[in-house]
Amino acid sequence: MPTGLALLVGALMALAPITALPAQENPKRQTASSPQPAKVKPQKRRPSNAAKAAPSGKKSAVMGIPLESSAQTQAWAQDAAQRLLLDPTWLLNTLSQAKRLPSVERLVLPPSSPTAKNWAAYRARFIEPIRIRAGARFWQTHRSALERAEREYGVPASLIVGIIGVETLYGQNTGNFRILDALATLTFHFPSAHPRATARQAFFQSELEQFLLLTSRSGADPLSIRGSYAGAMGLPQFMPSSWAKFAVDFDGDGRIDLFGSPTDAIGSVAHYFKAFDWRPGMPTHYRVGLTPGQTDMDSLLAPDILPTFGVASFVAKGAVLEGAALNHQGPLALIELLNGPDAPIYVAGTENFYAITRYNWSSYYAMAVIELAEAVAREMPSKR
Repeated sequence: MPTGLALLVGALMALAPITALPAQENPKRQTASSPQPAKVKPQKRRPSNAAKAAPSGKKSAVMGIPLESSAQTQAWAQDAAQRLLLDPTWLLNTLSQAKRLPSVERLVLPPSSPTAKNWAAYRARFIEPIRIRAGARFWQTHRSALERAEREYGVPASLIVGIIGVETLYGQNTGNFRILDALATLTFHFPSAHPRATARQAFFQSELEQFLLLTSRSGADPLSIRGSYAGAMGLPQFMPSSWAKFAVDFDGDGRIDLFGSPTDAIGSVAHYFKAFDWRPGMPTHYRVGLTPGQTDMDSLLAPDILPTFGVASFVAKGAVLEGAALNHQGPLALIELLNGPDAPIYVAGTENFYAITRYNWSSYYAMAVIELAEAVAREMPSKR
């Protein structure tokens, strides 16, 4: 582990309470400003770019150009140093070594020629033999930590395994972008062509600030830490603000290490879901049928993935539930998974399905996590 990275993970126990930065939407995770954040109706989203966001974990050069020291960046650095109580000389020197990454600017843009959403194709990227076998090995190796996380946080071991598997293939693909370069690029050169450029740039600025806080106070080298093109780090791909708020020292060694400690990663994922109101014992979704010509699709799909309808209201609008679903306590959402030219798939999502989308705002992502979790569980000897 690089020296700077070791210093970072070694100091995060003391830094965990940092919460001064504003929480905003994140392409990889939705941070919380309180342990039980209010639900917000999400926008409709295309399938997650999780695979694209986690390139090879092997260190290789990501081509960039020096981040120019403009009046804008210098003014920002001076202001940030004052607000965050950082050494302005250190902050300016750090930024002077950052590189602008045109590849990152391209990666955050929506595709110029979007393809039709296709759940079957998306699913095939994650629910496949290599990832399933790797998940079973991860579960067997870290069974004790997974069982303890389930007991302490109420989050199923299978879900934790599903998250880490989709995010980084159990640590094999944690990203090779320098976090400083990625976040500086998206702070100072976020592409104006993005439909939500102002909000997204503000988000990445807050994440750059959090990253600088973590590295400055820990004495870590900000140039040595690598992750995704969006600034996510470690096995669970936490953004800097999520690391500060939700990461835990689950192995009890006095430091938080999401890069080298699978146990810390397991506990941190479980803590994250508990913070976003995971309900132990509640299913993530139910099978649902639609009555042809009698289903009020406009009303059912209007809230998107936000659970809104009680069972009686859901059924009254033409959705068909059966078995345990008819006795579900709590709101439901009609989840639509498009399949390109083929017929869509629909499920009734619960508040736990919604909780998974707080990790990544995509119903496709959530369903991939759920199905990978189920597939790995079937491979476990005790689950057969």
